[in-house]
Formats: sequence, structure tokens, C-alpha cells
Amino acid sequence: MDDLVMNWDLGTAGLLILAVGAIAVLLVLIMVFKVHAFLALMLTSIGTALVAGIPPDRLVEALGFGFNPTLGSVMLLVALGAMLGRMVEASGGAQALADSLIGIFGEKRAGFALSLASLLMGFPIFFDAGLVVMLPIIYAVARRVGGSFLSIALPSAIAFSAMHIFSPPHPGPVAASAILGADVGQVLLVGIVFAVIIWLIAGVGLAPVLGRRLDVAIPNILGDSREHSDLESAPKVRTIVMILLLPLVLILLNTALNTVGATRPDPEAFNAGPVIAVLRMIGETPVALLITLFVSMFVLGWGAGKTGTLIEKVQDSALGPIASVVLVTGAGGMFGGVLRATGIGDAVAQSLQDIGMPVIVAAYLIAQIVRLAQGSATVALTTAASLMAGIVAAGDFTPFQVVALVMAMSAGSVGFSHVNDSGFWLVSRFFGMDMKQTLGTWTVLQGAMGVIGFVLALILYAVAGGLGV
Repeated sequence: MDDLVMNWDLGTAGLLILAVGAIAVLLVLIMVFKVHAFLALMLTSIGTALVAGIPPDRLVEALGFGFNPTLGSVMLLVALGAMLGRMVEASGGAQALADSLIGIFGEKRAGFALSLASLLMGFPIFFDAGLVVMLPIIYAVARRVGGSFLSIALPSAIAFSAMHIFSPPHPGPVAASAILGADVGQVLLVGIVFAVIIWLIAGVGLAPVLGRRLDVAIPNILGDSREHSDLESAPKVRTIVMILLLPLVLILLNTALNTVGATRPDPEAFNAGPVIAVLRMIGETPVALLITLFVSMFVLGWGAGKTGTLIEKVQDSALGPIASVVLVTGAGGMFGGVLRATGIGDAVAQSLQDIGMPVIVAAYLIAQIVRLAQGSATVALTTAASLMAGIVAAGDFTPFQVVALVMAMSAGSVGFSHVNDSGFWLVSRFFGMDMKQTLGTWTVLQGAMGVIGFVLALILYAVAGGLGV
């Protein structure tokens, strides 16, 4: 959309007013008039694009700018993850693993154990893929423990989000490190520490408190396992654990090969080798999930004496319930994409840069406001990094001060997820919350993660400067 020419220039103030107005209209459509979120997001996206001056003959292109890539990535990951989760649940594996966790940690600590497992899984796996794979386990633990579903589910979502935002190999911190010239190894080390601290405070501490305030029923996104009780085979807990670990191992293999390749004198030649290329391919998240799905079909299906027809029916039953999740998430990406196409993020970021505030504060605020304006955490982070790159290159910063700047921008990029963020709608639908409930829980938690991350970045920045490291 870089070649898109608006019919008129609204200026930074006009674009900001447009974004606020569009969000207000969306809230009214969903909360007051009870319009379905997919339709409300699409209608608001069209109105925003036309008011911003996007030519009518390019309206569909503008809508597809955010919708197509969001739907493309989410569809593969959510569909494969849902089918895998359905196999684990219908076979009885989810219940077996839930019973084992509760037996080891007790009912009161089951939510903590689940979120800790999510934190470990979130290191190599993207937020949406990891969350959908863990859904059947989350649902099973919540059914067994009883009480507040959200107090069990939200900590796991925060764990995945913390790793996704602050730690390589996830795309945001990797891109920011490359733009600012930060050492990726140092960013990885610091990012993991930040993610663990933020998970402990926001996930283990705050999330259960917010979750207990709402009475939300356990969703039936994956369908009713009772419909396919014939697949149940009482698998051993270690079998389920090995299946769930398989995509982690494959994705970590990809990450390790990328890291090794980057240290070679000729990375392109290293990556072009046929064996390395194949190993990296099977470590790509969609391929790793596909391989794991077929392994689950063999171990939990064919290997347990189940027919191919039954396995096919179980997998097909997982796809119908997620259609609404995928479409609403894609429409959230559409709305954010339209706002990005208007240029509001770049305009606001450039205005903030011109104010002349302390570098680390500017890094955080630029990422935060761009995130609020257009929704994408990765875009917010890379926008802030691009604007700060010249200042960092010309300044006298220690290596860990540059890492602190990456962490500050990461913190800004996660803060206060709301209706223009596709991840907001993913969590809303997976956890059975309406928009108001999601704003009161997920948005607050993401905001808390951003604030905590920024405070930690400030401390690191000051200590690194004082020690000269």
C-alpha cells in the first residue's frame, strides 16, 4: 500500500481524530447495537478508508492490506492447532494431562503449572499457534478445577504473549535488534528475564484477580468431545507430553540453524545446503504443526486401532467452531491495516520524535502510541526502531543500553491491546468473552505488561549506563 495516494491530506491531527472516531463507532456498533464483530469491523474499516481519502476504486485493496496477511497466517496456525487439539482432547489425552498436573501441583496451583508450561512453550512458538495448541489442556484443567475459567486461562495467554513480545526468535525483537544494531544474544538473554518477570507479575499475580471478577463459561470452540467418544483410548500422559513437545523441538531446530547460519562467513551458502534447507523447512511453525498433527493421528488414532473415517470426522469437527474466530481475527487485522494505510502511525511517531524527549522515553512512547493507533505490535516496534535508528547510531550508547531501548520499544508495542488488534479478537473468541469483558481483562493486562516492561527497561538503561556495559 506504499503507492496509495489519498484524495486529501488530513494531517496528523486529522488522522488522530479519524482513528479515535473510528474506534468509537466500532464500540457503539458492537456494544449498543449488538452488531456481530465481523460485520462491525468490516463496516468500520470501509468507513474509515473512505473518510481517510482512499479512492473508492482501491477500497477492496485497502481492506485486503490487513485482512489477507492476517487471515493467511492465522488460518493455517489456528486450523492446524485446533485439529491437533481436537485429537488430544477426543482421545482423552487432555483430561489425562490435566489430571496429572492437578495430581502433582494440586487444584490451587494447577493454573500456575499450566501458565508455566505455556511460558516454556511460548519461547519458540508464536502466540496464536501456542495458545490454540494449549486450549484443550486449558479447558480440561478448568473443567476439573471448577471456579473461574478466566483465572485459569488468562495466565497462560499472558505467558505466551510475554515470550512473543520480548524474546527472540519472535519477529518483533529480532527486527528491532537488527535495525538498532543490538546484539541478538544479549537481547535474547535480557528478553527471557523480562518475560519471566512480567509473567510473574501480570500473569501469575494480576491475571487471576481480574479473571475471578467475571463469570465466563468454558467455551466449546473445539466442539464436544462426547460426540466422538469412540476415539478415546486412555493415552499415557508421557505420550501426550511428547506430542506437545514435538513442535517445540522442530521449531527450536529451525531457530538453532538460523543462529548457527548467522555466525558463518557465508550465511546464504550455509542455508542453501539441501540438508539444512529441509531441516529449516520442517521447523517452520505451520510445517511443524502439520507434522505433529500426523504424528497424533498415528499415535492416538491408527496406532490405537481407530478407523480413518473416525479420525477424519474428529478432525473435521474441529474446523467448524473456529470459523468465527478466524474471520473476526482477520477482520481485526483488516481494521488495523486500514489505519496503517492511512499513515497515522508514521505521522504520530514522527511528531513524537520531533518533541525532543529522553531517548528511552521516546522509544517507549512512539511504540506505544503507534500500537494504540493501528493495532499491530510488530509494526509498532519496527516503526519505533526505524525512527530511533539514526539517534542510536549517532549517540554514545553502551551495548546493554541499546538492548534496553529494544526492550522499551517491545514494552510499548504490547501495551493496551484493543479493538484494532487481531490478537484482541483471538483472545476474545477463544476465551468466550464479549468485547467489554475483553477490554476489562486482556487490554488491562497488556497495558500492565507494557508498563512493567518499560520500568524494567529504565532500570537496565540506567544500570548499563552507570557501569558502562
